[in-house]
Amino acid sequence: MTSILKISNLEKTYTSGSKKLTVLEDINFSITKNETFSIVGPSGSGKTTLLGICAGLDKPDSGTVTLNGIVMNSLSEDERAALRNQHVGFVFQDFQLLATLTAIENVAIPLELRGAKNAMDRAKGLLEKVGLGNRGNHYPSQLSGGEQQRVALARAFANEPKILFADEPTGNLDAETGERVVELLFELNKELGTTLVLVTHDMELAKKTQNILTIKGGKIASLTRSTHV
Repeated sequence: MTSILKISNLEKTYTSGSKKLTVLEDINFSITKNETFSIVGPSGSGKTTLLGICAGLDKPDSGTVTLNGIVMNSLSEDERAALRNQHVGFVFQDFQLLATLTAIENVAIPLELRGAKNAMDRAKGLLEKVGLGNRGNHYPSQLSGGEQQRVALARAFANEPKILFADEPTGNLDAETGERVVELLFELNKELGTTLVLVTHDMELAKKTQNILTIKGGKIASLTRSTHV
């Protein structure tokens, strides 16, 4: 199977005063195309830092990150941004919608950045897929948390990304709303053939993915195949 993401000998440290804090150490794994993959671990274990490096939002101090066959370490910030726009989708815990834009405008942004001529039509279709076809002209402040996360999902899939990174996608939602968002996330992921990488503290959510990477103290504690898939 072809790897879409390969992490080799990854290390990340932060300096605080005279002290060095190692956040990630000796991280090695790969994710194949179309796979669903979870990163779990206690708070402060390095999960979100690892996700940011995998997605090209941050750089490691050593080791390599290869995304869709491209080694990201040597890319400039602009080149990494272009790579993300072309290949990557994001879903965050706090939605990160633009408050001054309507739902449909938020979904259309990635398409417009790529120069898609039918951006608004495609955005409308994606909102319909997440059950918000009648809410396109509402601003984020006029939507519930669950509705905002569904808009964020539609936006994340707008460019039909090869890989989608989701950081605690249900963290700010009640259980019932979170369940619906997770259903939509997996439905869209399967329909569009995207590789899904989740960071979560929710083991029930992690078990819905094919593989689970557990991090403790910045190191890989285990990499197991979920028995629930």
